[in-house]
Parts: sequence; structure tokens; C-alpha cells
Amino acid sequence: MLRTHTCGELREEDIGKTAALCGWVHRRRDHGGLIFIDLRDRYGMTQVVINPDQPDVFARAETTRPEWVLKITGKVRSRLEGAEREENPTGMIEVSVEELTVLNEAKTPPFEIDDGQPHHSTGAVPMGAAPSMGTVNEELRLQYRYLDLRRARMQKNILLRSKIFQIIRDHFSREGCIEVDTPCLIKGTPEGAREYIVPSRLYPGEFFVLPQSPQQLKQLCMVAGLDRYFQIARCFRDEDQRGDRQPEFVQLDFEMSFCEQEDVQKIVEGSVTRVLAECSGKPLQHGKVGRSTWQEVMDRYGSDKPDLRYDLPITDISSLCDGCGFEVFERALANKGTVRALRVPGGAALTRSEIDAWTEIAKELKAKGLAYILFTKEGPKSPLLKFFKEGFLEKLMEATGAESGLPAEAPAGAKAGDALFFGADAFRIVCASLGRIRSEAARRFDLIDTSIHSLLWVTNFPMFERAEDGSLTFSHHPFTSPNIDEWKRRKEDPLFVHSVCYDLILDGYELGSGSIRIHDRVLQQEVFAMLGIAPEDQKRRFGHMLEAFTYGAPPHGGFAYGIDRLVMIVAGELNIREVIAFPKDQKAKDLMLGAPSRVEEKQLREQGIKIVTG
Repeated sequence: MLRTHTCGELREEDIGKTAALCGWVHRRRDHGGLIFIDLRDRYGMTQVVINPDQPDVFARAETTRPEWVLKITGKVRSRLEGAEREENPTGMIEVSVEELTVLNEAKTPPFEIDDGQPHHSTGAVPMGAAPSMGTVNEELRLQYRYLDLRRARMQKNILLRSKIFQIIRDHFSREGCIEVDTPCLIKGTPEGAREYIVPSRLYPGEFFVLPQSPQQLKQLCMVAGLDRYFQIARCFRDEDQRGDRQPEFVQLDFEMSFCEQEDVQKIVEGSVTRVLAECSGKPLQHGKVGRSTWQEVMDRYGSDKPDLRYDLPITDISSLCDGCGFEVFERALANKGTVRALRVPGGAALTRSEIDAWTEIAKELKAKGLAYILFTKEGPKSPLLKFFKEGFLEKLMEATGAESGLPAEAPAGAKAGDALFFGADAFRIVCASLGRIRSEAARRFDLIDTSIHSLLWVTNFPMFERAEDGSLTFSHHPFTSPNIDEWKRRKEDPLFVHSVCYDLILDGYELGSGSIRIHDRVLQQEVFAMLGIAPEDQKRRFGHMLEAFTYGAPPHGGFAYGIDRLVMIVAGELNIREVIAFPKDQKAKDLMLGAPSRVEEKQLREQGIKIVTG
């Protein structure tokens, strides 16, 4: 090795030793004829001192610039009194340099590597709100990702990611699972997202796809008798990007045989709570993992992935609105819809532009608008009030707990009154719009308790839902087992049937999803038929699964959760790209490597591909 110690290793007990260090120049300072260099590697940072008594060494030190790679050899000594830095593990010592070798020079980086964070490894991980990356353009950071990864914050995130991988592998190995790696060139699966396709040179006109998940393969592992399977699987989805999505990502994939829902949940929950306990430092809300049904969270929070670190419940006021005088409410009920209200404490302080912005959000979610009442110091204000029959407003206030603001003569800065926001439409539209406004209100009024984690199981999802064209589609995937007691009603009322499915929600993010699977060929064919998949298409697309089920498939279930997203939450980041070493940008491009890119015409001919534009 070129070094005897890392830059984060030396302590007071090493004083008097000769040490060789290698690393990058983080900072260089000239003070009183001495040159001080903070030498950095991923383990930490050590101050090294160059004295002019050694002219050759001093001359080389004078030429060094940030990010040059050096090797130094020297004696470890105490820092001068008053110069100690107790917050740095190496802050009580320095190295008096006797030899200095420039291993490599560096151009001036396109942005500062010094992000102002401590650059030492203490085993701690970032928590809470993510610190700012300053004014550095993200595209520039992604273009020079190998430089961006030198930053303390990014290195902490990558180290955290590695630690979480190790915890997950250890947990599932302890649970008796076999780690099985599955292929990335497979047959297409209907899992809701667009697939990446790979042409086959040997079979012109035919294609592989990159897996959205190893769903069918892990079920086939159960048919194979492997009993308990896991892997950290790389998955691919060609979908529009957002802060917590990437076109390729990794997930914990788990499957087990001869189990019930609670058995799967117990093992999965154990892995996530262990990650939180060892990496986050934040306790669980109420000290436990919550449990609710899909219907319960949709009714109360308007979302199947609610953030419970704040309350803000939604109130069903349908029973109050029959004959209330407001045509929008009454028409929604006549069309078998629902009317619901969200109380926002202090919401009367919202400006008109803020309410307009929230209204546009509701419209994007298919609501026709966003009706509201502001309970100001001067009294209730709303365009709705003139339509309400006498006494209806008081019923609303009683049902929702809405409070008026303090009187007009109250001192400046006194608490503003509440606001009520309304949804009146089909159940899912009302839930989607008010659920999103609930999240916006929590952020606007700083209601989220960021000192805790909210971890919640949501169960008993509908088996089917209606697509935009009115056809029936699956809520999760077509291999999810229905509630057998309800299955007999599938033809007369398919939306009545629930699935044996369960999602795990962490701080308002859907961390992952699982289910008890179908293991019976006949039941699987019945589910396919409900989805409008003809028998010949069943055989063409899923013949391998149906055939496998004729050879003694055991009852089985499983789960998968996104590791990138879990790392993002634990790290306190708002964007999943901050916890992936080499991510794609928001347009699914690799700015560092320049991908995707054109290929040579010869390769296209070999693949039987012709590019058609226009």
C-alpha cells in the first residue's frame, strides 16, 4: 500500500509515529511561513503541515491546488494549543511533512468540492432536512458526477446506501432466505409501466424486455421448491420521471411459500425497522408500525399512502349536503358521488394566489375546482355562502371542527382562523384532490413532525379498478390473489372484490407492495378472463406460468420495496438522484456518459432495425 493510514484514522495515541497518507487537497492555507493542507479521502481529513526548513518539499507544496492527489510522509504530532478541532476525529493531531509526492495534478473543478459539511466518517448518517447544495446546477453535477461524489454529503449518502444494503442482506439471510439472482433479459410482463425492449440479433423481429420486477421469476422459484427467496434486484421502467423515480432502480425482492399475509409482513417489517433503528436515529410514531385498510386511509386521508406525521383528517359531509342549497354538492350526491371537506387550521391566512394554485392542482387531478370557506376575523368568506340554506354553515363547522379567527380588534400576529376545502365528485376524484391538498397544507403550515418516522401497513385493496376507457384493470398486478370469499361476486360487482394485498408506507411514500399470490391455474385463468385477456392471449403471454401451476405450485406470497427510496428517506433527501451513484437526469439521460446515444449503422443492420423519423 502507498499509505500506512487513511486520512480519518490518526489519533492522539499515534503521536510520534511516522505515517504515510494519500488523498486529495481539500484546502491549502499559507500562514506565517507555514503551509497547511487539509488532505482528504473518503475516511476523513487530516491537517498536514509543511515547514520552509525543507525547501524542496515546501516548493512542491506551494504549487499544489485543490483536488491534486498527494502522498505525504511525516511525523504525527499534537496541534498547537487553541488550534484543536474536537469536532473532527483527527482534529487533535497534525502531520509534520517530511516527504511530499504529487501523484496527480487536477484542473480547476467546474464547481466547489467543499460543500461546507464535515468530511469525516464517524458512522453517523445524515438526518432531517437535506442541506442545500448551494447554487450548483444539477445538470453540471450529473455531467461531472465523479467530482460530485467527492463531496462530503454525497459520500455520506453512498456510505449509507452501502450500509442499508448490508443490513437488508443480513436480515433476509438470517430469516433463512436464499439469494437468487434472476435474468435481466426476459419476456414482457403486464405491470402497468412501459417496458424497455431489447432486440434479438439471433431472432430478427423478436425482442427481450428488461424486467420491471422479477415478479414471475420469483413465483417460479416457489414452484421450484426454494421456499424462501430474496435478491436486491435491478429493475427498469420507461416512465416519466419525478423526484423519487428513476428509469432503473433497485428493490428488495422477497418471496416465501406456505405463508399467510402476516408472515410476509413480519419479515419485511423487521428489515425496515432494523434499517431505521440502525441508520436513522428517529423513533417510530407511537413506537410501533400502524395498520389500516385501504378504505380507512382513503376515507380519512384521501390517499392510499398517507403521511401520518401530521393529522389533517378529511370529513365525509355527504349526509349533511342533501338539500343544502348548493347545487354542486347536491348534484354530486345525485350522481352517486360523495362530498367531503378538509379543515386546514389557520388556513384563513392563505392568499388568493395560493388558493388559485391549489385549485389548479385539484383540476390536474380531475376535480372541477376547489370550493373553500375562509373563517377570517371578520367572519366567514366564500362565494359558496350565498347558496347555503340557513343553518348549513353551522352544521359544517360542527362536523369539521372549523373555527373562526380572533375578532378584528385582536393584536397583530394573532392566530388566523381555519379554512375548509371541499371536494364533490366521484369517490376517487375527491380523494385524489383533497388528499393532495392535505399534503400541500401540511407543507405550507409546517405541520409535519420531522423528528419521527411514520410506518404504516395498508391492506385490503380493491382487486380491480376502472381504467380511463371504462375497462377493468388490476389495482396491483394480475398475479395477486383475490379474497376468495368475495370472488364469487366478481361478475355482478367486480369492484366489490378485494385482494390479499398490502403496501408499506413510510413518511407518505409507498415504500413497497406485496400480496399473497395466485397458485391455482384455474383461478389465475379466471383473473385473466376478468381483465379481458382471451384464452389464446393467456397462453401466448403467460403460458409458462399456467403450465408451472399444473406441477404442484405451493401457496406463496411476497413483497418488494424500493431501496433507493428507502435510502432517500433515511438520508433526509428530497430527490432520489442524491442517493444513487450514477443516476439519470429528469429526462432519463445519463449526462456523464452521454447516453442514450446513436449507434453505428452496422449495428442497426445486424439487429434488423431501421430508424424511422418524422
